Amino acid sequence: MIINTELEYKGDLFPSTITSYTKEVDSIDFFTDNNVIMRVTVLRDSMIRFRFTAKGYFSNDFSYAIDKSQSHGYNVLELNEFEDHYKIQTSKVYVIVQKQSARVGIYELDGTPIVEDELGFHWEESYEFGGNIVKMSKMSPEGESFYGLGDKATHLNLKGKRLENWATDQYAFHKDQEPLYKVVPFYIGLRNTKAYGIFFDNTFRSFFDFSHERKGVTSFWADGGEMNYYFIYGPKMSDVVTTYTHLTGKPELPPLWTLGYHQCKWSYYPEAKVKEITSKFRELQIPCDAIYLDIDYMEGFRCFTWSKEYFPEPKRMVQELAKDGFKTVVIIDPGIKIDNDYWVYKEALEKDYFCKRADGPYMKGKVWPGECNFPDYTNPEVREWWAGLFKELIAEIGVKGVWNDMNEPAVMEVPTKTFPLDVRHNYDGNNCSHRKAHNIYGTQMARATYEGVKRFAFPKRPFIITRSAYSGAQRYTSSWTGDNVATWEHLWIANVQMQRMSISGMGFTGSDIGGFAEQPSAELFARWIQLGVFHPFCRTHSSGHHGDQEPWSFGEEVIEITRKFVELRYQLLPYLYTMFWHYINDGIPMLKPLVYFDQEDPQTHYRTDEFLFGNQIFVCPILEPNAQGRRLYLPQGNWYNYWTQELVRGKRELWVSTDFDQIPIFIKEGAIIPKYPVQQYVGQIESPELRLEVYFKLGKEKSYVYEDAQDGYDYTKGRYSYKTFSLNGKENELFITQHQEGSFETPYQTITIQVIGLPFEVKGIEIDNEKILFDKEAINVAEGIVIDKDFTELHIIGV
Repeated sequence: MIINTELEYKGDLFPSTITSYTKEVDSIDFFTDNNVIMRVTVLRDSMIRFRFTAKGYFSNDFSYAIDKSQSHGYNVLELNEFEDHYKIQTSKVYVIVQKQSARVGIYELDGTPIVEDELGFHWEESYEFGGNIVKMSKMSPEGESFYGLGDKATHLNLKGKRLENWATDQYAFHKDQEPLYKVVPFYIGLRNTKAYGIFFDNTFRSFFDFSHERKGVTSFWADGGEMNYYFIYGPKMSDVVTTYTHLTGKPELPPLWTLGYHQCKWSYYPEAKVKEITSKFRELQIPCDAIYLDIDYMEGFRCFTWSKEYFPEPKRMVQELAKDGFKTVVIIDPGIKIDNDYWVYKEALEKDYFCKRADGPYMKGKVWPGECNFPDYTNPEVREWWAGLFKELIAEIGVKGVWNDMNEPAVMEVPTKTFPLDVRHNYDGNNCSHRKAHNIYGTQMARATYEGVKRFAFPKRPFIITRSAYSGAQRYTSSWTGDNVATWEHLWIANVQMQRMSISGMGFTGSDIGGFAEQPSAELFARWIQLGVFHPFCRTHSSGHHGDQEPWSFGEEVIEITRKFVELRYQLLPYLYTMFWHYINDGIPMLKPLVYFDQEDPQTHYRTDEFLFGNQIFVCPILEPNAQGRRLYLPQGNWYNYWTQELVRGKRELWVSTDFDQIPIFIKEGAIIPKYPVQQYVGQIESPELRLEVYFKLGKEKSYVYEDAQDGYDYTKGRYSYKTFSLNGKENELFITQHQEGSFETPYQTITIQVIGLPFEVKGIEIDNEKILFDKEAINVAEGIVIDKDFTELHIIGV
């Protein structure tokens, strides 16, 4: 469809003819007749940024999302001018810019289109707000698929959907409800099995339409701000996700205990109730590392206070819980109660740190404490002050983690559920209204909280969890998916949300296991635990208004199942910790949807249920009641059924029978899965010995194990141990070699190696070319052989 760009289209305005350009080092500015400037910046050969302004100049270039510590660089940048277009080329792609319309097409070097503008950049004057609604539309051929966008409660493949980004407190949200708590304006397109990404870094209310309104067109737009997006070329989905994750940043390594099981409820109080819960975990021997205190621990819901009635001696209680292996995590909300006798309120008032309305007075809203004012976390001075408030909680009382809630920001008793749009924000010196700051308010609160907890927890690592987040929040905080419901539909939603968050750069995420609102059946709770232990953040949380939601609330059978699966999670801690290491170093998502694992196989493009936990464990939850098993799609490769150890061929659909105390789990052949012994909490066993479960494969496979002191910052000085295990299986031989990097000395002396699926009878064993006295009766490789942890090569010889 050719449109005369001089004319308006449905009232929209378009760039006219490009008349000139200027080139800086890595940027080219194109100027049009009608004052539009398009700036094309090559950050990497595979990542190009596009910025547009319709006013003849660019505003200050500022973003909370971009990780400033990331280095960028490219190999090739050539610009050539032709009669009707410009051509910009890197070593991976080339860009065609049409002179007549400033429309853009991006192509592989052989000329294959990756993504091409339909109307391209256009805008609508918004006189109500005195700014522009900025729009972009691109052509989308049939068969193209879309993924990403953070916590959307809809099908993993976004084709045909229209989605909205406006952080919203959606209590008891349902499938397909829009918008939700988080804003991640990043999607991955998959076209002819080749992937690319678009990150639309604009914090205003924004929308994405994936061929919903118009067939064959994908568009995105925002209620203000700049048309500013990053194009990322794959062609592998993994490259797109990794590049985006590097662009918006990765967290530091969390302390190992945060990967344990956490128990939470609204609310555990008084102290006697907290102790009753923690003692019960130890009595039933269900491992647990963290206990959470919701808003009732405070004095009248005032942040940074303790209820004298419920928690008269918080420091003593926190110490006693710590002796029993429990770390205490407390909630902190943004609403500060208006109360002249309350020190936090008085300090903020004196320093003028609260958000104001456009005509001057402080923004006032109702939340749990009643009428509140709200700190402006977009002001660096306010963040610094807020960070300082954590001194008593963390340094003196000994709290180990902080949970930020209600930071969309949520306000009660108003239809919008949030601040009026005229509220003013500092925005790090780029003063603006709430229209622009709303979506990043929660992230800046989490950032300020992180800076405070980090300061006072040092030399230990901090732990923060947030409900609202914008792209880049993962640098400071973990998150959960908000107030879900105890229904089977929500079990499905949680599974999809976790996969989506993982490929949207926010790996450290979980859902409220069992559902927050309403009460799960025993069966639903058990199935949710079975899924939740395979999510990076693993926490049971409920509103508790319909009954209790501890594992023992559902009878003996569920206690057994919970124990079995939580124990499995604790055994897999070294595997999970290694996944985290790959995430923070290499930007590799911890959970991988099947389409990420094998984008070449069109069967994976619409799968929602199955995912990979790390690189080598395939998980498929049971998502409906009374199931005796389920159909699933096993991706390419050969896989061992974890429960039966049977080897199964992949790239096909199959029925897997399971009992109530199982879900389908498969291990990739050739994998070496590291395990620790079961502990009731991280650190209970001083030097947990490593056990390696080796799944035989004819051929080669690499596996990795990352270990360090489990907390603290020594790992940043090289004091870690990163082991690469290479497996090479032959018809009657198996070689396992070990290579270690890092200077951390693991506390155990030996490791146990167990081989599963060995196709031959063992005749002899050599360790580092030395024959070991081999006694068939005494040594059984299927049950495990104990060898020195520093071996270089293990050679198992068959008959």
